[in-house]
Amino acid sequence: MIHSMTGFGKAIGQISGKKITVEIRSLNSKGLDLNARIASLFREKELDIRKIVGAELKRGKVDINIYAEVTGIESAASINMDLAKAYLAQLTALEREADTKGDLVATVMRMPDVMSAGRDELTGDEWGFLKGLLMEAISRLQEFRTQEGSSISADYEERLVAIESALEGIAPHEKARLEAVRERLLKGLEGMEVDNNRYEQEVIFYIEKLDINEEKVRLINHLKYFRETMSEDISGKKLGFIAQEMGREINTLGSKSNYAPMQQHVVQMKDELEKIKEQVGNTL
Repeated sequence: MIHSMTGFGKAIGQISGKKITVEIRSLNSKGLDLNARIASLFREKELDIRKIVGAELKRGKVDINIYAEVTGIESAASINMDLAKAYLAQLTALEREADTKGDLVATVMRMPDVMSAGRDELTGDEWGFLKGLLMEAISRLQEFRTQEGSSISADYEERLVAIESALEGIAPHEKARLEAVRERLLKGLEGMEVDNNRYEQEVIFYIEKLDINEEKVRLINHLKYFRETMSEDISGKKLGFIAQEMGREINTLGSKSNYAPMQQHVVQMKDELEKIKEQVGNTL
């Protein structure tokens, strides 16, 4: 099944007087590129968090955001005065610049890490709770990827059918192309003494070099293999390789055809293949 590399998942929960929010976003990337912004309470578990997310999402440029907001007094809470003063100074400057007024202290108290509980140690329950939220956010992101993957799969099938149709459109012109080749060779030999037997041999040799049956068969096989690979869970890189092979066969068809009515179908195939390659870049 096709899955997109694009996705978003969010999970929110509350434990020990704290509201925990986990957000995970992913975009297309050649490999796995993890970026994490983690609340200070959970920062000691960053390596474990990265391992959990990486094992589940496999590929993509992934941003992990974990916020912890104090909502109750579990123990004596404290204010990070240095951080609060820094926020206040910046907001005061912004207020002057924008020529507006507001409750800056209230705003500062809602800023990240200004309020902290009386203890900074992460408990086993809190870590277990966070892992549950992580898996929930990942699950929602996976659902997003699956939905997007269905759209990509439908687009692939549309492009593959278009390439097959263009390939079938070449067949009616092949006989006319060979006749055109014969006429072009004969015209070039007008006024010259020619050994007819040798001429026929050369024409046969030349026409064999222009034969496109092998390219057509290989392209059909690549189209079939592409469809088979679409059923695999992680297929983006493999589909990219198959698309490259399809491109080689289409280019060879174009160079061998050298006949305007056939070239039109080759151009159509190239156009559809480029659209496939664009989608491959966002396929897991």
